[in-house]
Amino acid sequence: MNKKVAITGMGIISSIGIGVEENFLSLQNSRHGISDIENFETRHAGKIKTGEIKLSNADLQKMLGLSDENAATRTALLGMVAAREALESAGISDVSEFKTGLISSTSVGGMDVTEKYFYSYEDHPDKQKYIHSHDAGTSSLAIADFLDLQGMVSTVSTACSSAANAIMMGAKLIRNGVLDRVIVGGTDALSKFTLNGFNTLMILTDSYNTPFDDDRKGLNLGEAAAFLVLESDEMVKKGNKKVLGYVSGYGNANDAHHQTASSENGQGAFLAMEKALKVSGLNKEDIDYINVHGTATPNNDLSEGIAMIRIFGENNVPDFSSTKAFTGHTLAAAAAIEAVFSVLAIQKSCIFPNLNFKTKMQEFDLTPVTDFKEKNIDHVLSNSFGFGGNCSTLIFSKS
Repeated sequence: MNKKVAITGMGIISSIGIGVEENFLSLQNSRHGISDIENFETRHAGKIKTGEIKLSNADLQKMLGLSDENAATRTALLGMVAAREALESAGISDVSEFKTGLISSTSVGGMDVTEKYFYSYEDHPDKQKYIHSHDAGTSSLAIADFLDLQGMVSTVSTACSSAANAIMMGAKLIRNGVLDRVIVGGTDALSKFTLNGFNTLMILTDSYNTPFDDDRKGLNLGEAAAFLVLESDEMVKKGNKKVLGYVSGYGNANDAHHQTASSENGQGAFLAMEKALKVSGLNKEDIDYINVHGTATPNNDLSEGIAMIRIFGENNVPDFSSTKAFTGHTLAAAAAIEAVFSVLAIQKSCIFPNLNFKTKMQEFDLTPVTDFKEKNIDHVLSNSFGFGGNCSTLIFSKS
């Protein structure tokens, strides 16, 4: 890359903690956040477990200092919490002082609210303010307004690779001199619509998800938000900023195989990883850790494993693990929270465990890291694959 893209701040809220430090401690101590549903009414409560954040919308509003009259949905509220921490972490008090943008991502948007009032809007005019919040971009605008950001605002929605593409877009904007700094990430809340949809696809487990295990049954949905502050070299030097890591590589590809399934030979994942390595200028041997997409669905883990073997060779796949057994699959936010985890792996010189793993898959000889492991990490490759075949890979580096 011609210009380095520095990460100077991070913020996160997930089922394993509020803030970067709480999330790290949970990862370090193998404390997962998968539990029974409490925050919304569903016939699946007590039957399907999720990575639910045990804070109500009212709790989140109070944390953010918002009045009860605001029209922010849960997706926007979670995003506000994470974005605020990211700016504080980066030491930014005036978000519009330089050319700054926000690129957020979501798949759920405001449907946690709109699905609640869908049948009663005509009878309850006071609820009609939520109609527009169904649009994915509304949460991005709400976050920007909360941050008092006057610059560019954009929204990415490519299913489960959304936040990876938001980070990629932000890195390209900085690399090409369009913006000086960009707040990038994603946010998604749990909703009945997504829970019922994934259940209909028969890819939810009735227990705890087990990534890359031969007996894997499916995923646990989760909710989360995370944002990174990306800044140019010039901004880092000007502000004498502490750098947490760098976005050194990125790649996006589509295997155009199926509406929801990944291809049998992992073509999209293979191309995304290949492109990310090329952009970074790194050799495959330089990768110290792979934060795999690892949804614990039969199709995804097999396809991703095959793609990794195609890139690295079966006997040379780097240490890898899925952190979705901690948080559940947080859809559009997944790549953002895993970007935070990837940078933490670099900062803390460690690899986070792939929880719940027992039996190696029959199709290949790959075993994830199952215990917290101390190891010097210079480069992390992080995969995110979405419905529709949209596959994205990011590479984070120490320097």
